[in-house]
Amino acid sequence: MDTIRIAIADDHKLFRKGVILSLRPYTQLEFVLEAENGQELLERLGDSRAQVVLMDLRMPGMDGIETTKAISQRFPEIKVLILTMYEDERFVYHLMENGANGYLLKNAEPQEIRKAIHEVMSRGYYLNQFVNRILLKKSHARANVTPDLKSEIVLTDRERDVLRNICMEYTAAEIADKMGISPRTVEAIKDRLMERFGTKNTAGLVFFAVKNDLID
Repeated sequence: MDTIRIAIADDHKLFRKGVILSLRPYTQLEFVLEAENGQELLERLGDSRAQVVLMDLRMPGMDGIETTKAISQRFPEIKVLILTMYEDERFVYHLMENGANGYLLKNAEPQEIRKAIHEVMSRGYYLNQFVNRILLKKSHARANVTPDLKSEIVLTDRERDVLRNICMEYTAAEIADKMGISPRTVEAIKDRLMERFGTKNTAGLVFFAVKNDLID
């Protein structure tokens, strides 16, 4: 298995060192950058060749929210996993729709952090029980809202099939094989849906689809 290069941004040095130490047994994970705030992270991120960033939210200067948005614009290939103490669902919605690939609380076990890193690398997003509970809560709330035809999101059958398969963790090649279309067509449909819904990456697309009940 190829080594995954990781950066961590957190203004608490003891916490940073603790995360690094707790993940040391997983030899396929390599920490290549530590930063105390978003500005320092962005200045050094390109040279670090990091593939995944573990991102705190509250940091002096440039916080994790601003930094996540900046990474999605400047380094869209880099995956961002939020690692924070904030359980407020507003943070989850905002960050997952603006470039984050996953959202973890700081009480997460090392095994879950490792799993999240591998999943964002393999499929582009990680949704844990914490995020799924928020999505379920949102789904129940939507069920009690009177439908509005003017705001209804209408998808073609092909768009819905592609979106459903993305949410079921299939790759573009696997979706293309299932649907009898080319991988390029799958990617084009995915890109069109992301642009239409205003999402930054696959994680945001999946989050939007589940939150808005676009798949069965």
